[in-house]
Amino acid sequence: MSTRVLVADRDKVFIKGLKYSLEQDDYSVDIAYTVKETLEKIKKYNYDLLLLSLFLPDGNGFTLCQSIRKKSQVPIIVLLEKRVDINKVLALENGADDYMVKPFNTLVLKAKMKAILRRINMHNHNIDNQVIKIDDFIVNTLGRRLIIGDKDIILTGKEFDLFYILASNPGRVFTREELLETIWGYEYFGDLRTVDVHIRRLREKIEKDSRNVEYIHTKWGVGYYFKNKKKSKNSRAMD
Repeated sequence: MSTRVLVADRDKVFIKGLKYSLEQDDYSVDIAYTVKETLEKIKKYNYDLLLLSLFLPDGNGFTLCQSIRKKSQVPIIVLLEKRVDINKVLALENGADDYMVKPFNTLVLKAKMKAILRRINMHNHNIDNQVIKIDDFIVNTLGRRLIIGDKDIILTGKEFDLFYILASNPGRVFTREELLETIWGYEYFGDLRTVDVHIRRLREKIEKDSRNVEYIHTKWGVGYYFKNKKKSKNSRAMD
């Protein structure tokens, strides 16, 4: 079965060319030109990946990402029209997994798409236990869901991967470069802030107080690590 992709952009010439290029790689591509049309198609069909422009005639991509993230974990790559750092950060903050700045090399876009889809397939097929317990969390590795207490935490694909790799290796410090290479799966042009944005967003979802963290800690000047609360308590009791 071919991978189903939805491309949403106001530029009909651009979207026609991108659709043709993706179809040459056997992607099944649907197109939308407005926020309304995009949401209608997402409601009607199951997509493997979304390519969304930030600027649509009836709304913006930030709000669109937020709306999608309330209901779905489908991977999102945002298409930016200008190389403005704040737009990159806001795209990630509002739920996008990645971004591309126009004009871009289609081969780079395809590499990013394949990396995201490969990562998802790896989780779907190579994990033995579908439901495992890590500290205070119940992790559904197949459904890519995270539960703490009676609360279902909605994570994006990369937020889930960040949590899983850190929580599966408690105490191990991962550098930003290691996380980029492991999770994004390709050369990310040294934009280490991408990791910081995803970590901050992840903390806001799983920590009681993101300014006073319990789980995901920073090793200043190095990277990030997961602290196993239960193990730490047991260790103190034995001292």
